[in-house]
Amino acid sequence: MANELPSRKAVAIIGGGPAGLMAAELLSPSGGYTVTVYDSMPTFGRKFLLAGKSGLNITHSEAYARFAGRFGAASGHLRAALDTFTPDDVRQWAAGLGTETFVGSSGRVFPKVMKASPLLRAWLARLQQRGVVLKSRHRWTGFAEGGYAFETPEGPTIIHSDATLLALGGASWPKLGSDGRWQPLLAATGVPMAGLRPANCGFDVAWDEGFRDRFAGVPVKSVTATSDAGSLPGEFVISTHGIEGSLVYAHSAALRDRLQREGRAELALDLAPGRSEERLARDLARQDNKASFSNRLRKGAGIDGVKSALLRAYASPADLAHPLRLAASIKSLKLPLLRPRPIAEAISSVGGIKWEGLDDNYMLKSIPGVFAAGEMLDWEAPTGGYLLTACFATGRAAAHGMAAFLDN
Repeated sequence: MANELPSRKAVAIIGGGPAGLMAAELLSPSGGYTVTVYDSMPTFGRKFLLAGKSGLNITHSEAYARFAGRFGAASGHLRAALDTFTPDDVRQWAAGLGTETFVGSSGRVFPKVMKASPLLRAWLARLQQRGVVLKSRHRWTGFAEGGYAFETPEGPTIIHSDATLLALGGASWPKLGSDGRWQPLLAATGVPMAGLRPANCGFDVAWDEGFRDRFAGVPVKSVTATSDAGSLPGEFVISTHGIEGSLVYAHSAALRDRLQREGRAELALDLAPGRSEERLARDLARQDNKASFSNRLRKGAGIDGVKSALLRAYASPADLAHPLRLAASIKSLKLPLLRPRPIAEAISSVGGIKWEGLDDNYMLKSIPGVFAAGEMLDWEAPTGGYLLTACFATGRAAAHGMAAFLDN
């Protein structure tokens, strides 16, 4: 009688974003597993596509030691995963899918085509060629009968697997699938959780109605902003509700944490970073007292428009009237913040599964055989390719852990 072939072990990956797809890619060539990826949305990688709509920032070119330290308190936890899939590895991986990359002036790495869609199409095609089954419109609703319950277009169903990866994202951009509904499902099983909070987000400011109506949508360029995160140059945008943009996102974790800790936070703005306070005071003092404040500010400090309006709104009348005090306000204008914008508007989120709930192979300690990766874990990073690289890396690390679990 012919020898029977050993049955292939079933791998379920719940979540079809970068972390889940990367895990599927690593596991699919072995031939020892059937790999199925489930996603609640009609198509895969929707957040990945939106992130690349105006140019996919896939990773960053800075020195790796500096790159690996960009993840704050979670840097130590992520280091092993990042070591096995570095920014250089990300670029080589993309090239293998026909997407050549280049380094922008800021050090960020982009596809030469400045789009995410060609890379995603090639990636999904390769996964399917390797036998990965992609099932869309499958929303995970919890554990049931030793398996996983899903809502599907054909009705409720339960699937069983030998190992499962949860890669459901955080809670930013919920319309694209990462809505955080998994939190109570895992908390009920004893998985230690940190509440999800916005990261890389804007903030509410109590604008005067006239200021808001005039300047909403206007960029504030060539400034240096200071918070607990340090002093960083850049620009941001006045929004209807407050402030947003790359410079704000760079400070968002520090500002969010201070607001939570103390109930108040300020972003200090240097509106004229190219001039010293002494020079500003001297040049302002030389202006004709009979000239309007706007003219004196423009001629003495090179400030007008939205910067002038910010000074009028947040410097005291006494400060505006005195050259020395006005110069001090220009160099450090305190902008009080009310609260972070809602998590649904944030670029990413922080919180989720605490690291203490995972073993070194990214398996949940309270649920053997179940692994987690990506933004479900409690980490955050600035924009600039760090988020995506860490999602790739943790997906691969979890896949290695799943293979070790299955093979043993």
